[in-house]
Amino acid sequence: MSDRIFSSTTAATGTDGALAQAVRAALCHLPGVDVAGSVHLVGLASDMAIMGLLALSAYVMLLVGRVSFGQQAFFGVGAYGAGVMTAVLDFSLGMALLVAMVLGALCSWLLALPTMRLSGLHYAVATLAFGEMARIALSAWHWQVPGPQAGEGLVGPAGLDGFRNIRWLLRNDLAPEAYLLMTLVVLAAVCAALMWSERTRLGVHLRMTGQDALLAASQGVPTQRLRLAAAAFAGALAALGGGLYAHRTTYIEPALFDPMLGVHAVGYALLGGLGTALGPLLGVLLDLGLLDATRVLPGWRMVIFGGLIALFLRWRPRGLLDEVLVHALFERWHRLKVGLRARRSRVRPVQTARTLSSPGHQGAPRP
Repeated sequence: MSDRIFSSTTAATGTDGALAQAVRAALCHLPGVDVAGSVHLVGLASDMAIMGLLALSAYVMLLVGRVSFGQQAFFGVGAYGAGVMTAVLDFSLGMALLVAMVLGALCSWLLALPTMRLSGLHYAVATLAFGEMARIALSAWHWQVPGPQAGEGLVGPAGLDGFRNIRWLLRNDLAPEAYLLMTLVVLAAVCAALMWSERTRLGVHLRMTGQDALLAASQGVPTQRLRLAAAAFAGALAALGGGLYAHRTTYIEPALFDPMLGVHAVGYALLGGLGTALGPLLGVLLDLGLLDATRVLPGWRMVIFGGLIALFLRWRPRGLLDEVLVHALFERWHRLKVGLRARRSRVRPVQTARTLSSPGHQGAPRP
């Protein structure tokens, strides 16, 4: 991800300014964090939230047994699509993100159709090839028009020179801290929806398809339709992250959406675990929040991250939060709740008896 962040001087006055100041003041209370450090933390947290959406898109594909190294293509489609909607066509951010999700879902669904019968390495290579084709297509896209506001000059995709002046947040005086909170709300809503779906029949069918598609199909599970739907949903999630990223950095270029971005998305899901939607977020936290933010062994981040992936594929192929660990944690939580309820039910009768036998207790009046 790019290191570009919004300057804190663009914070608006009023509601957004008060919210930004509150977030900045809360961050400054952390040990060793000053004003400049709070600005860096806001940018880092925004990157982590956006990468969390991309990691969740790869996670959805892994649930149905698909290893996709092309999620960066839908990330780029969403970034360019949302940027065109706001910078060129002057639409609102919400409408731009919605259009980006539709474009990402459509592109992913169209890719899933001809690759339906592919699996394993063949499918992974096909998605990787599509990602490169999409990046080359974005590199050849030239469409620049005068900006919607005076003095902005030409805006729009300019091929290899990238797409500049995606300034919707600056034009609307939306502070980086407010944008961070909005991004976190979006990520939390997506994660909650995925975790809720895992407890439904749809979630069970998705995991059945990923574990053994032939066995699932023999039991009446529509595996092909589920994989098409999962691909479309994953493309929409990646495009949503791309749209949020484009407006956070105000500048994007095709080189940002290289194959390593797709590899990282898959790596986050494999490292964090496939047992719950929180797994990919844990993978993002370990990489961006620990290796990158703390600058532990600078220059060796990619080596450490790749080594962790290799070790996990050998010893924990389903990641840290795999299905076994998640099930054990849920069982322990369920036993804890049952024990607390049983303890409360035993305490209440004893307290009632003591209250009735106390000297100060007055019973019902006698006739």
